[in-house]
Amino acid sequence: MYIDYFALKELPFSIAPNPQYLYMSGQHQEALAHLLFGIQSEVGGFILLTGEVGTGKTTLCRCLLEQIPTDVETAFVLNPKVSAIELLQTISDEFGFAGGGSQSLKSLTDALNLYLLKEHRAGKRAVLIIDEAQNLSREVLEQLRLLTNLETNERKLLQIILLGQPELGETLNKRSLRQFSQRITARYHLEALKSNETRDYIAHRLKVAGGDSNLFDTKASHRIHQLTGGVPRLINLICDRSMLGTYAEDKKIVSLATVNKAAVEVMGTKRSSFNWGLLTLTASVTIALFILLWKKPPLDEAPDAQNDVFADAEQQNVSSNQPASTSIAPPNEDDLNLTIQGHNDIRAAWYDLFALWGTAFADQK
Repeated sequence: MYIDYFALKELPFSIAPNPQYLYMSGQHQEALAHLLFGIQSEVGGFILLTGEVGTGKTTLCRCLLEQIPTDVETAFVLNPKVSAIELLQTISDEFGFAGGGSQSLKSLTDALNLYLLKEHRAGKRAVLIIDEAQNLSREVLEQLRLLTNLETNERKLLQIILLGQPELGETLNKRSLRQFSQRITARYHLEALKSNETRDYIAHRLKVAGGDSNLFDTKASHRIHQLTGGVPRLINLICDRSMLGTYAEDKKIVSLATVNKAAVEVMGTKRSSFNWGLLTLTASVTIALFILLWKKPPLDEAPDAQNDVFADAEQQNVSSNQPASTSIAPPNEDDLNLTIQGHNDIRAAWYDLFALWGTAFADQK
C-alpha cells in the first residue's frame, strides 16, 4: 500500500517478532545481557524474563537465538498450555530426539535424559525456551522443576528460560512454589518505553525499513507515547495506521491530527469532548460557596468570651422596638445547579450565586 509511496523496502511496523527491528533500549540491552550470561554460565536452573503484553519479550528472545553460541542446542515452546506429557513430547520434537511419540511420562523423561547426556559428551549444552509461560499449569511447572534435576557430577544438563507476563513472577513467588522459585538463577522485568525512547523506536524501525526516520513529527511521536504508554506492539499498530492515513491524505509527514484519527481506528480512543470550561466554572463556584459558608457564623452560635463581658451593657442599649434580624434560608440544591449550568461566565455566575445567599458579591477586579 504505502511502501512505494514512502520509498520503503518493507512494512516498518509489522507486529511480527522480527529481531532485525528490535530497538535496543538500555533495558533491552541489559535484559539480553542477563539472558546470554545465564546461558554461558552453565549454572542451570531457570532464567525468568517478564514484561507486560507487547513489550518485546518474544522479539528479544529471537534476537537471543541469533546470538547463542554454536555449541548450544535450543528448543522453543510457543504454546505451553499443555499437559506435562504433551510438553515433553513438544520438547522431544524441538530437540529432535526419538521418543516423542510415547505416552509415558517416565519414557519421555528418560529419552530426554539420554539426549542431554549425549550432548554433554559432545561438549554441547541444551537450552529450553518457553514463551507465554504465565499459562503453565502447576502440574507442568512441577515437571519442569524435575527436569532441572537432570545433571552430571559437574553441572546441570538443561537450562530453561521462561518468558511471561508479570503474573508469572507473582505466581512463582507463592510459598507453595518456593522449591521452584529457589532454582531461578536470574530475573529481569521489561518495562514500557519512555517518551524519548518511543521517538527513537519509531525512527529506528523506519530507518531499518529504508525510510525517512523523521517521518513522524515531534508532536505526533509524543502523542503516540501518550496513547500507547510506550508499549511497542501498540506503537506499531498506531504507526502503521497513521502512515496509511498520511498516504491517503497525500502527505509526506505524519501529523498529530492523523495520529489521533489512527488511534480511534486502532484503539477506539476518542479525544475527550468533556467541557473543561464548565468543570473549571463549577469548581470555582464550589470553592467560593465553601468560603462563604465557612465565614458565615451559625445562628445559634454562642457568643465568645469577649462578647460575654459586654453582653449585659449591650443588652441595655438595645431598643425594644428594634426589628429582629431575619435569617436567610440557604438556597436549595436545584437552585444552585440551575445557576451553575445557566452561565458560561464565571463572574456572572458568582453574582447570581451570592444573590441566592442574600449576599452581595464584591468584585475585586
